[in-house]
Amino acid sequence: MSNDLVFEPSWWLRGPHLQTIWGVLTRSRRMVPYVRERVETPDGDELILDHLPGPPDSPYVLVMHGLEGSSYSVYIQGLMSLISRRGWRATVMNFRYCARDPRNVRRAIPNRTKRLYHSGETTDFHFVLQRTIAQNPEVPIIAVGVSLGGNVLLKYLGEQGSDAPIRAAAALSVPFDLAGGARHLESPVGRIYSERFLRTLRRKALDVARRFPEVEEVMDLSAARSARSIWSFDDACTAPLHGFDDAADYYARSSSLNFVDKVAVPTLCLSSEDDPLVAPGCAVAARSRASSAVEVQMTSSGGHVGFVSGLPWSCRYWAEEYCIQWMEKRL
Repeated sequence: MSNDLVFEPSWWLRGPHLQTIWGVLTRSRRMVPYVRERVETPDGDELILDHLPGPPDSPYVLVMHGLEGSSYSVYIQGLMSLISRRGWRATVMNFRYCARDPRNVRRAIPNRTKRLYHSGETTDFHFVLQRTIAQNPEVPIIAVGVSLGGNVLLKYLGEQGSDAPIRAAAALSVPFDLAGGARHLESPVGRIYSERFLRTLRRKALDVARRFPEVEEVMDLSAARSARSIWSFDDACTAPLHGFDDAADYYARSSSLNFVDKVAVPTLCLSSEDDPLVAPGCAVAARSRASSAVEVQMTSSGGHVGFVSGLPWSCRYWAEEYCIQWMEKRL
């Protein structure tokens, strides 16, 4: 397919892997100040929300991070910095067991119940969205989801259809096809990325089992400890812990690819053809299935949540800027 958008990567930062890892290694995790709030959920757990304050009548942005990310992930910090410059308000919803200790942003804060989060879990976002609307009844709400957060956002919008109370949405580097993405990460290079996620996912699953011994009857802890792929970990832990038959069932019921045809809110999906963490061709498949409200835009390069341009000492993160500009036009 021809690419819709032209992105010119930095000449010194060519290739999907350099584009993917540069920001993780070099960007600040403290670009914006937060006001933290702990919110009780209907099931007796808590969500940790990190707010960016602003004028009371300004637009409100709800943001969701990616797999094993948080409000302190560098791409979230970049988005929040752009939002702050516009004088908007925003809230990052940290998925359960993903919020970080502000004194040590590498340390995740455990949640209180015997569950975690996953790519198709939309009830927490619905809860936060409804709460935000109740507190800001006359303000336009927009939403941004990155990677796993983008999958959650698109699935939610598809579930809600024309009832979704959001003005506009943007999803960046989305793994539309979860099964295809998991298999893609079983390649030799893919295992390098997946192992980074698995280190913390294993630790969290074992901690939940330690605090709630009854979940050992549900999860396969031996398989979790030895998991060397996202698929095997999801099969042993994520799926059974959250009521799915197995990883295949989880992926089939959670992939946003199966929901984009029902989205009614103006939505941008921005992907790169060379994304090393996403199954090749899944954005093309999403475009073929998407409703007329969804714009699936692609570039030839950019990696996964990378899209770095400019010089080493003055980098720009093109996709983040494009997403915010696109939504600004729809306010």
